[in-house]
Amino acid sequence: MRVAVLGAGWAGLAAAVGATQRGHAVTLYEAARTLGGRARSLAVPLPGGGTVLLDNGQHILAGAYVETLRLMEQVGVAPQQVLHRMSLVLRHPDGSGIALPDWPAPWDAAAGILGARGWDWKDKLSLLRASRGWQRARFQCDPALTVAQLAAGLTPRVREDLIAPLCVSALNTPPERSSAQVFLRVVGDALFGHGYRGWGGSNLLVPRQDLGQVFPDGAQAWLAAHGAQVRVGVRAEQVRSGARPENVHPRATAWEVDGEAFDAVVLACPPAEAARLVAASGVAAPAWLASAQALSYEAIATVYVTGGPRLARPLLALRSGPGAPAQFVFDRSQLGGPPGLLAFVVSASPAGKEALEREVLAQSAALGWPVQPLKTVIEKRATFACTPGLQRPGPAIAPGLWACGDYVEGPYPATLEGAVRSGLAVAGMLGTQRA
Repeated sequence: MRVAVLGAGWAGLAAAVGATQRGHAVTLYEAARTLGGRARSLAVPLPGGGTVLLDNGQHILAGAYVETLRLMEQVGVAPQQVLHRMSLVLRHPDGSGIALPDWPAPWDAAAGILGARGWDWKDKLSLLRASRGWQRARFQCDPALTVAQLAAGLTPRVREDLIAPLCVSALNTPPERSSAQVFLRVVGDALFGHGYRGWGGSNLLVPRQDLGQVFPDGAQAWLAAHGAQVRVGVRAEQVRSGARPENVHPRATAWEVDGEAFDAVVLACPPAEAARLVAASGVAAPAWLASAQALSYEAIATVYVTGGPRLARPLLALRSGPGAPAQFVFDRSQLGGPPGLLAFVVSASPAGKEALEREVLAQSAALGWPVQPLKTVIEKRATFACTPGLQRPGPAIAPGLWACGDYVEGPYPATLEGAVRSGLAVAGMLGTQRA
């Protein structure tokens, strides 16, 4: 089949690689000049001269991202070389918080809970009881529950040190608005599941190179080597069904992208752009359009600064609140970057750029780290808001017309693993003509 994939984020790249591997002739379109979508690299000038490659948002992968890690290896990227692996550690600058040892699951989680610093026995027992209950329920709960409601029986310290940072980092939605069901799926796979090639499912995998080298560059080279066409800087303006009286193309279900014929089209672009293309395509897909257009979004901000100290770990959790918006800080000097480069991450970020940057600098100064701003990146539509009972659009739109992306129906929130799994799933469904 001739397959057009519109969008070269991680979902689109996964779909293109999966389809090419199955013998389809793939043409991949990407409107930007850089592949990777919302997980890509950008060059930023340094104050003293020269440039540094940063990411459009500091990302973390996990050992439970088995499909992402498998796909990286398939396109020639060695995860152990481009990712810094560390046990799940949510330590604060004062040393308090939880750290899991590098043990098999679930013993790592149990040991981490029992050894949490700054927690008393009431804190630890409340989490042990709750986690045991989640296991017995097979990490299922009422779909209408929020994470805040799920964690109501836990102590304030556990909610602050563990539940809130896990929730905003995985779902990018505040606990009082987040889906408890999706959160439990993440907890089950990460804290109580198994990772890739012996890595723990809870292991944090922090890129030690720019995101382009983590996957998109390797995927682009692999696609080119296997005969796929990669059209960078080309935006698809129109998708139309070939099943029209004036069309003499031999396949009644063929599709056209800007007049070029394909047997199938995969929309791997953002949901708003996918909805635009579907609405103008000539097919009737009211239910799919309604669910795609009903999605709401959350922003993620990354404030890069210079002049920072060398931190105790590559990643520290921060106590966020009014005037202190960042939940995490990364020491980029321990991840292949220049000395003093820190990345403050604000998930579910509501503030504007100037106010956010000002508050982060004050937050850093309060920790004894006087720093200077380098670059602030705000992805206003970084993820969909992962709320209880959310109905996400499915992958099948019409015969031969598909959608993939981290927003498409699936068990995971808007993560790289969710995007990759969605792209691979659609690649496996090409030619089934389901809708």
